[in-house]
Amino acid sequence: MRDDYLYELFRELGASDLVARTAEFFVGLVLILAGAMVVSRLGSRLARRSIESLVARSRLEPTARSTSRAKTLAGVAASLVRILVFSIAVLLILDTVGINLGPLLAGASIVGVALGFGAQSLVRDFLSGFFILAEDQYGVGDTVTVAEVLGTVEEVSLRTTRLRGVDGTVWYVPNGEIRKVGNSAKDWSRAIVDVHVPAQADINAATTVIREELRAIPPDVEWAGAILDGPEVLGVEAMGPDGWTVRVAARVAPEARGSVTRELRMRIAARLQNEGVVQVAKTPPNQAAAEPPAPEDQADRTSS
Repeated sequence: MRDDYLYELFRELGASDLVARTAEFFVGLVLILAGAMVVSRLGSRLARRSIESLVARSRLEPTARSTSRAKTLAGVAASLVRILVFSIAVLLILDTVGINLGPLLAGASIVGVALGFGAQSLVRDFLSGFFILAEDQYGVGDTVTVAEVLGTVEEVSLRTTRLRGVDGTVWYVPNGEIRKVGNSAKDWSRAIVDVHVPAQADINAATTVIREELRAIPPDVEWAGAILDGPEVLGVEAMGPDGWTVRVAARVAPEARGSVTRELRMRIAARLQNEGVVQVAKTPPNQAAAEPPAPEDQADRTSS
């Protein structure tokens, strides 16, 4: 006599042994699939909300970047929950069919070990990609140096990072091969300008003129949001027989580093020229008349 409730129920309803067993199998299959779908949906939703809440608490104010990172990690967590739930559902279905799961699990373990040895780099890529996203090491739009490649991040997945180089080349870097990352767009950046002052110029006067010009930049409405702190003259960075190198630095927004650097160069150069600290080489008006005649002109004069 069977202890299965569904089988006994169908038998009491007058079904034959074959019909009762078949109905019991299909009802059990439907219950397993329905339960797997419900648990998967609830678990995925719980995983998504947990990850999003953790990422949201890590920042005082949510940003587009943190929101995108939260969605990516939430999607990964939800996928892992679904894979786990439906894997258990498949095992339950096989057990319902009557397949002995002992040899199957043993064989699956051996295959898993073999795949683990053969796909170590792939597993390392996925784990590294997960921690890159979880720790927010870099994101889409950041200017980074990865594996000696300088470029802008266009896509970050669990397996690879796609970079667009300065020359337009697209680089695909496996996450498992990334040992160190230089992120130039993390929170803030620094615009550095090296000003060359000729040896014949007065270095003290040049430094004073540069400082006066820098004081006029922060109140500028156009650059007020780009320049976070400074700019300031750090001092003489290098010196040589042809002159001195004065370094100027400013803490700026990451996306404005290039534009602020160019603006600083232009303003400092123009101010130094206007103050006469740096002389602009000009061609004397009578230089053309002072030049010696061309060889063919000399030949014509000789022949005449």
